[in-house]
Amino acid sequence: MDSEPALPQYLSARLIHSGVMTMTENAHPRVFLVVVDESAEHHLALQYAARRAAHTGGRLALLHVIEPTEFQHWISVEELAREERRTAAEQLMQRLCEQFAPVAGTMPIVYIREGRAQDQLLALINEEPGISILVLAAGTGAAGPGPLVTFLTGKAAARLRIPITLVPGGLTVEQIDALS
Repeated sequence: MDSEPALPQYLSARLIHSGVMTMTENAHPRVFLVVVDESAEHHLALQYAARRAAHTGGRLALLHVIEPTEFQHWISVEELAREERRTAAEQLMQRLCEQFAPVAGTMPIVYIREGRAQDQLLALINEEPGISILVLAAGTGAAGPGPLVTFLTGKAAARLRIPITLVPGGLTVEQIDALS
């Protein structure tokens, strides 16, 4: 893990120009991680993170977790279903990259993992030191803000090494653009 503190792009550019830093010492860009799931509000988190990445010289990263199924009676059927879920996840990520790359200014970083979403998210954050900020959108339904938001704002928050940005799920894209 890098022990160097992250500097804003404008500051590192000034330090490089003034000779205080060399190009090899350049600070890494912020990486805004968004969990892509089936929720209606995840597009709001994507819009917010993409705009923040563009405005700060950062990068957008997308994580999609393929949850395991309960059906495991016939291995060949399970393998076929697993391959179909993987193909669907890759197609979803491709569409989102095409949609949000122009907003973010760069092609997003894509992560596709298999397992429980909570476990895979925490593992990815711990494995990838470049990830700087987690952006989630809170659900507006009767079920509450969503399982990841509920999990991460509870005891799991103490285990994170990065801040969480919660985007209210009731905002419009125009409101998000004004905020970001």
